[in-house]
Amino acid sequence: MKASMLGKLEQLSKRLLELDELLARSDTANNMDHYRKLTRERAEIEPVVRSFTDYQQAANDEAAAQAMLTDADMRDFAQEEINAARARMETLSAELQKLLLPKDPNDERNIYLEIRAGTGGDESALFAGDLLRMYLRYAERQRWQTEIMSESPSELGGYKEVIVRIAGQGVYSRLKFESGGHRVQRVPETEAQGRIHTSACTVAVMPEVDEIGDINLRPDEIRIDVFRASGAGGQHVNKTESAVRITHLPTGIVAECQDGRSQHQNKDKAMRVLIARIRDQQVGEQQAKEAATRKSLIGSGDRSERIRTYNFPQGRMTDHRINLTLYKLDFIMAGDLDEITNALIAEHQAEQLAALGE
Repeated sequence: MKASMLGKLEQLSKRLLELDELLARSDTANNMDHYRKLTRERAEIEPVVRSFTDYQQAANDEAAAQAMLTDADMRDFAQEEINAARARMETLSAELQKLLLPKDPNDERNIYLEIRAGTGGDESALFAGDLLRMYLRYAERQRWQTEIMSESPSELGGYKEVIVRIAGQGVYSRLKFESGGHRVQRVPETEAQGRIHTSACTVAVMPEVDEIGDINLRPDEIRIDVFRASGAGGQHVNKTESAVRITHLPTGIVAECQDGRSQHQNKDKAMRVLIARIRDQQVGEQQAKEAATRKSLIGSGDRSERIRTYNFPQGRMTDHRINLTLYKLDFIMAGDLDEITNALIAEHQAEQLAALGE
């Protein structure tokens, strides 16, 4: 193991002890924001230190076995122990390399997941509904919390656009590679002659900003419009001007919400989505600059980029970024996404390791 890597691991071990001491103090427990920040840092460090402790134990086991080599009766046993210890050290060293890769600061954040129907008319809107159910079922498997922030239903039961907030541990880290164009190939229910149609939806995964104040919005930069809500919701939703549309004038980014029962509730939801969209645009611009230097294998996350095809007649899902094809479409649409997300994360880590070696 390189001296620089060893030094960093020793620093993290000391920091973990410091965090445990800080978290045990009463003044820390009384400051919830500070407590959450420290807890989040500890959750990031603890797996690294645990693997480093295992590595150190394996190194100690090797040293103890080396000492036994001088005993002729123990030599064969000692050599076996040395080989086993070195194999563990090699595995743990590779694992620690991955754990020490630069962390995405958004990985532990909650997200806003936006699905928009694209080309394909009604069939695209129906597929948007299918994608929403897929993500909601995946969230349920992960024991994450979900909340529909805004929806624009289509007449046939799908969505022209829908935004869902997903909250839980590591949500962004698992779903951040879902941004992009999702293409579906299947026979629509309205197709009388059984022809396969191709339509598409776009997905955007936006990390939630901790506080609205994290994005500096001046009052003169936003316009807030209130209007009477339309669509489902009963008499109340149609009789009051509770729907809210907020426009960020410098960028033209718009967010609106009409699902809540009060104007205040809708304004709060719309503002949270607006902030996430502004941050998403800022991050996208930064990634575009970085991509000019190095193109990621996983892709930029641009919504116009086709990332995946769902072929229903063949029961096939293909992720075009990593050439992954799985013939388990029914399971995937039922929320079984771990094999896909794990493959995308592994590919991203491999690229990061390759970049460090250049």
